[in-house]
Amino acid sequence: MSIIFDPADRGASQNAAQGNVAQGGAAQNGVAPEIPASVRNAMELNPNAAQSAGEQGGEQTPSAPTWRYEVNTPEEFQKFVQLSSQGAVIFALYAPHSPSSLQMLEGVQKLVDSAAGSMICAAVDVTKLPEAAQAFGVSGVPAGVAVLAGRPAPIYTGPVSAEDLGDVLSQVLQLAAQYQLPGGFDPVVPEDEKPLPPLHAEAVAALDRGDLEGARAAYRKAIAENPGDKEAKLGLEQVELLSRVKDLDMATERAAAAADPMNIEAAFNVADLDLVGGHVEDSYNRLLRLFSAVGPDDKARVRERLVQLFDVVGASDPRTVKARAALTMALF
Repeated sequence: MSIIFDPADRGASQNAAQGNVAQGGAAQNGVAPEIPASVRNAMELNPNAAQSAGEQGGEQTPSAPTWRYEVNTPEEFQKFVQLSSQGAVIFALYAPHSPSSLQMLEGVQKLVDSAAGSMICAAVDVTKLPEAAQAFGVSGVPAGVAVLAGRPAPIYTGPVSAEDLGDVLSQVLQLAAQYQLPGGFDPVVPEDEKPLPPLHAEAVAALDRGDLEGARAAYRKAIAENPGDKEAKLGLEQVELLSRVKDLDMATERAAAAADPMNIEAAFNVADLDLVGGHVEDSYNRLLRLFSAVGPDDKARVRERLVQLFDVVGASDPRTVKARAALTMALF
C-alpha cells in the first residue's frame, strides 16, 4: 500500500486545500484515487502497536499519552484540517454501530500514539458529523484519510491489516518530512489536568480561603466576559448554595420543616443542607413533594430552586435525570 501526494504542488495547494476539503471536494482536488505498492525508505511504525486493525486489540494504558483527538463539529473539523500545515493529520472515520470501524480507529490511534507527536489522529463519528464524510467523499466506514498541508488522500476504506496500516502511516510520515512538516503535536491533555482559566482559578482560590464573596465576584466576572461559560455558571450556583447554608443549623431547619410541611423556606433550607451533605435524592424528593403540594403561585418558585439544584449536581447525573422526569410529570 502507498499514498501519492505531489510535494511539488505543496505551495500552490496549501492555501486552497482547506476550502476544498470543507466543500467536499476531496476526490477532485489532488487526491490519489488508489493506494499502490509501498514507498521506499518510509519511516517504520511498529505494526504490533496496533496488534490488528481488523482484530480486537488490547486496551490503552490509562496513563499513557495519546494523540487521538475527537472531532465533533464543523469548526473542529476545519481546525484539524488547518493543523495539517504543521504535520500529518489522520482522520479516522467511524460509527458506534460499526465494530470494524471502531477496531480500525483503535488501530490508527495506537500507531499514531507510537509516533509520539509526529502526527495526530482526528477521530470522527460520522453519525454526529456527516459533513466530514461528505467532505472526503466517503460513503461508508471504516475509512481513513491522511491530510498533509491541507491536501487529503484516502488511506483505507474498509478493514485492513495492522501491517498494511503501519506501512501506509509510515509513508505518510515520509511524505510529511518531504513537505517539511515535522509535526511536534502535543498530546491530549485530560480534562482533570487542564489548567483552570485565570478567573476560575481565582474563584477556586477564594473558596479555599473561605471567601465566598471573592469566589462569587470572580465567577460573575468570568460570566460577564463569556456569557456562554457553563463552568463559571455552575461554579456560581455552587457558591450560592454554600452561601445559603453557611449559617444554617440542620436540627433547627429540620424541626421547622417537620412542624410545617408547607413552610417553603424551611423546605428549601433542608434541601440545600441535604445536597451539601451528599443526600441528593432526599433533597430532590423533598422539593418534588413540596412542588405537588403548594398552590399555583408558589410552584414557579419551587421549580426554580429545583432547577438550580439540578445544575449543581449535573444534568447527566442519573438522580437528576430521574428527578427532572418526575418534575416534568408533575407539571402536566
